[in-house]
Amino acid sequence: MTSTEAPIDTDQLMAFVFRAVDEVGATLNCALVVMGDKLGYYRHLAAHGPATAAELAAGTGTGEPYAREWLNAQAAGRFVTYDPGTGRYTLPPEHVVALTDESSPAFLPGFFQIALGAVSDTSLVVEAARRTGGLGWHEHNTDVHLGCERFFRPGYAANLVTDWLPALDGVLERLRTGARVADVGCGHGAATILMAEAFPRSTFVGSDYHEHSVAVARTRAADVADRASFEVAAATGFTGSGYDLVTMFDSLHDMGDPVGAARHVRAAIAPTGTWMIVEPAAEDRVEGNLNPVGRAYYGFSTLLCTPASLSQPVGAALGTQAGPARIRDVTEQAGFTHFRLAAQTPFNNVYEVRP
Repeated sequence: MTSTEAPIDTDQLMAFVFRAVDEVGATLNCALVVMGDKLGYYRHLAAHGPATAAELAAGTGTGEPYAREWLNAQAAGRFVTYDPGTGRYTLPPEHVVALTDESSPAFLPGFFQIALGAVSDTSLVVEAARRTGGLGWHEHNTDVHLGCERFFRPGYAANLVTDWLPALDGVLERLRTGARVADVGCGHGAATILMAEAFPRSTFVGSDYHEHSVAVARTRAADVADRASFEVAAATGFTGSGYDLVTMFDSLHDMGDPVGAARHVRAAIAPTGTWMIVEPAAEDRVEGNLNPVGRAYYGFSTLLCTPASLSQPVGAALGTQAGPARIRDVTEQAGFTHFRLAAQTPFNNVYEVRP
């Protein structure tokens, strides 16, 4: 050891090593949660109560060795509890909600699914980083696309109609009487469909550059096809004008040219229209985001959102934790003069923007 090297505290070193072991277990648990979701393990425990590995395997039509090892991993991670006297595993009622109830804003399997999908494509991101390039949303595996909707949709369902839209000045009444709405970066159309269901007198046009997502949205919107349509278009090129409301749900930071998209919104929105931007919850300073939610979002930003932006023209790479100041700057560069934080949840900031 040279005089400039700091001495090693063995206790701190081993504490970090064991923390790292826990990190590996957490990484593997992303796959295990997705496995439990896809095989119906959580749903069986929720419906039938405590079970042995043999009972879980029989009830789900899966191999007992898989059920046994999966249950033990879940018990070690405190997702289920284990009774050594009976050999049975229990899914606590609170975990039942978080792991099986897709209508709850606390539903988590989609979060794990998109995380697993993102991690699965790490080699592609590594290569993109080496060439300082990008990786488009369309280049990711299906778990990314499906997990994204399954994670965000419960939050939209719980908040969009009851909290977020009412927080915008005058928007709710327009939607009730008949408004023209553009949902930009609509993905599978979850938010577009929720709005169309709630406001039958309004018309909605969802747009996304990802052709497959638009096809999924069209299929899922069959019951509201009279008022909701979808088009394949970039955020800088969606069609129509005179919109009373333009929405972007967790998509602005993914765009290669967010200022260009904002300018297109400015040209397409009515003089009295509103642009609602829903973005991941974030503060302006890095230290304000050094928490569990910020950690997850910075991870997604590295593996999904930043590569997506870099794969497009301009490649602004705002990042998932852009924060209010950077979002405001995007809108002001496009000529908007009104910007305010209208609503918040633990996972989202909702901004009201006007000409």
